[in-house]
Amino acid sequence: MTQALQQLKFMAFDIDGVMTDGTLTYLPDGTETKTFYTLDGAGIRMLQQSGIVVGWITGRSSSAVAHRAKNLGITHLAQGVSDKHNVLGTWLQEAGLDFSQAGFMGDDLIDLAVMKACAFSAAPANAVATVKQAASLVTTEGGGRGAVRTVCEHILQAQGKLDAFLNSGIH
Repeated sequence: MTQALQQLKFMAFDIDGVMTDGTLTYLPDGTETKTFYTLDGAGIRMLQQSGIVVGWITGRSSSAVAHRAKNLGITHLAQGVSDKHNVLGTWLQEAGLDFSQAGFMGDDLIDLAVMKACAFSAAPANAVATVKQAASLVTTEGGGRGAVRTVCEHILQAQGKLDAFLNSGIH
């Protein structure tokens, strides 16, 4: 796993159950809301500042996801996707990369194909059992509760870049 992390240049994440706790909340007007954990967002920014491209691929579509992605400077966003492997493959090809330089974090069966294709995969503690078994790393934190931050720090540690953030005070 360490070699895969050292070569990682593109990290993609599912949203529901990974970037969020998986809860769907609907307001009386039918608008869907999502809650994102700020430390996960800070971890995403750390990856970006370290030169790692970040993408979000989700099976659902939500304006809240688009807003959060824009807030974090996520330029690779695909919503309403049933074939996450194909989306990531296209992004990697456009970037001149391949799956040996990529990672994916997911929590449900729809994520398995892309997770298995990547050199590195991660799952939050609340992922379904089959996904946790397939993951290179399973966090102790659940989705939307610091799991993404843990993965980001794990990647940066393997690449020798974490100490720069810890010593700078900038997150």
